[in-house]
Amino acid sequence: MQITQDYYNLLGITPGADTQEINHAYRKLAFLYHPDRNLNDPEANEKMKEINEAYSVLVDSKKRQSYDLPLGYNALTPKFNTGDKVTINYHSTSPYRGHMGEVDKEPVKDAFRFWYMVRFDMTGFSTIVRFAEEELSSVLE
Repeated sequence: MQITQDYYNLLGITPGADTQEINHAYRKLAFLYHPDRNLNDPEANEKMKEINEAYSVLVDSKKRQSYDLPLGYNALTPKFNTGDKVTINYHSTSPYRGHMGEVDKEPVKDAFRFWYMVRFDMTGFSTIVRFAEEELSSVLE
């Protein structure tokens, strides 16, 4: 992927921004530069195209990861912190897939990703299992 501009600067957010912050920044800029609000303004139309491209990359986790890696943004912040509620993605091969757990300790970073210890409280027993960042998703409360 050839990087022509910094999408984070374009949207006015930091590399550690979550999806909610990205959506908020996009909506704010889309309101300002939308072609319906700026009739016969080719600069606003071009700006809107750039904003749409930045949004489409940053809101998709796989596209964002491939965008962030060459820039070194991926190493800045872990996705989850101690105490965060997470679910194990269905694409995981773990027997815990689809179950909800809680991040037990601060993540450990290796050369490629963050690793998390997730605590599951099921049937009166507490179990802690290690998961890669890609296997987890946050639980909306």
